[in-house]
Amino acid sequence: NLNIVSFAFQNSKSAQGLVGLKNLGNTCFMNSILQCLSNTHSLRDYCLHNSHRRDLNNNSRTNTALMEEFAKLIQTMWASSSSEAVSPSEFKTQIQRYAPRFVGYNQQDAQEFLRFLLDGLHNEVNRVTVRPRGTVEDFDHLLDEEKGKKMWSKYLEREDSKIVDLFVGQLKSSLTCSYCGFCSTVFDPFWDLSLPISKKGYGEVSLMDCMRLFTKEDILDGDEKPTCYRCKARRRCTKKFTIQKFPKILVLHLKRFSEARRTSKLSTFVNFPMKDLDLREFYTRKINAVYNLYAVSNHSGTTMGGHYTAYCRNPNSGEWYTFNDSRVTPMSSSQVRSSDAYVLFYELASSSRM
Repeated sequence: NLNIVSFAFQNSKSAQGLVGLKNLGNTCFMNSILQCLSNTHSLRDYCLHNSHRRDLNNNSRTNTALMEEFAKLIQTMWASSSSEAVSPSEFKTQIQRYAPRFVGYNQQDAQEFLRFLLDGLHNEVNRVTVRPRGTVEDFDHLLDEEKGKKMWSKYLEREDSKIVDLFVGQLKSSLTCSYCGFCSTVFDPFWDLSLPISKKGYGEVSLMDCMRLFTKEDILDGDEKPTCYRCKARRRCTKKFTIQKFPKILVLHLKRFSEARRTSKLSTFVNFPMKDLDLREFYTRKINAVYNLYAVSNHSGTTMGGHYTAYCRNPNSGEWYTFNDSRVTPMSSSQVRSSDAYVLFYELASSSRM
């Protein structure tokens, strides 16, 4: 009875965001990320309700074209009455104006593209129009909890937008001197987490293994020895990450490509949960941090001749679809996990909204 399904699918395509994007020449990396963002419920609504206009209008900035084109594209994808694929060429013009590395038609890295895009959108709808002068405040005497909060509000004094509301979390890194035992903490905002893929002898690792590897204690010695704040000398230290503040949308990037510019690719199968990803063990405080998966950017093939697609859960119907450039097809949720998964998009479960 797949015929009935596909017939119903054709009919319901309109106003459902189930619209493909034309490939403009190796732009599958861009299309894949755009589909993941189009299925990001709150970001989609921000564009559909024209809420971004308010943030643009309060704003004396000269550049607002990237946000305008992005919103226009999302609106077209969600209001289109035909199932014709949409061309993102106007949008591409703006993203390459903002980030010239995307000029031309070379295959690019989807996660890098996501970084640049979110950064560009954020800059245009930043509610802060006049950034305060950078003052150096000493929060070192504060308890970590308090220091984290202070650092977060200091960040928001400069960077505050719908994009930040959704995507930005806070990472805590602790440095402990092996000599005197002094522990210094630094709090940094993060837009996504790049997780190393833990190598195991056999084929499969879990997403939790990758998270544990990302947060595990590292020893900094030799050339890497940092200067201890208390000893005032370079000492052997241990470094550890924990999550201080979780974002509403958690983007997890699986590091499949070697740092030395994408010469080799790890095709390890990383087993990730679709529902109830519980990250409390990486949290500094005991608080709910349960996430559900709603989109995946996949990379198949080799580094040289690879192709990107997206698997997304439609926010209206809750059904999963494959977005392969201009083709959109229904899929079963059991097919979502594969060794092509590259960037995972999780949404905080509403019961654990913070």
